[in-house]
Amino acid sequence: MLGTKLTQTAIHAPDMNAYAERFIRSIQDECQNHMIFFSEDRLRHAAVEYIRHSNTERPHQGIGNVPVGPWHIGTGEIVCDQSLHGLLTSFRRAA
Repeated sequence: MLGTKLTQTAIHAPDMNAYAERFIRSIQDECQNHMIFFSEDRLRHAAVEYIRHSNTERPHQGIGNVPVGPWHIGTGEIVCDQSLHGLLTSFRRAA
């Protein structure tokens, strides 16, 4: 991989990779603990949907609590978007 350096972390040291540990906890708490998977394909589908939801529909805040991404504030009707059969829910203003 160009421009990437792999660093091994110590065993049983979650503080050394806090971002990955937080992502794993989030996907387990918000998605995987509420579903039963009968195949690896369904697990992958759920993970991809969760990642898409987390990166596009869920508001994130950056430095100084400034929202990251094109979050539009308007006066339109509030619309509910659901994925994974209603397990992941987000709200937005209609255009």
